[in-house]
Amino acid sequence: MLDSIDSTAFNFEQGQRARKLFAAVVLAALDDAIADDKKYGNGPDQIARWARSRDGREVLSCSGIDPNERVVKGLMDFVAKGVRTSVALSREESERRHALESDQAEAA
Repeated sequence: MLDSIDSTAFNFEQGQRARKLFAAVVLAALDDAIADDKKYGNGPDQIARWARSRDGREVLSCSGIDPNERVVKGLMDFVAKGVRTSVALSREESERRHALESDQAEAA
């Protein structure tokens, strides 16, 4: 009985680690598209092409993201903003955005 619970927990943990690995690939693709956008100006097009490709859809699915057109649009918008993923995911950036939103809400 305990062996099956242990193996289920182990399999779940393995799945979570695999999902995180694929999520890291998505973040790397976003960073590459942002770099392309700064260098060549075609970042949103590059990420859209990747996300719509067979490999891109597979990576998005494995990372737990539904590869639909709404997601592609969101990825394109993220790349167009030009904020690298490491900065966007940092606590300081999150606090700055939250403060900006609260200032805008108070002004309105």
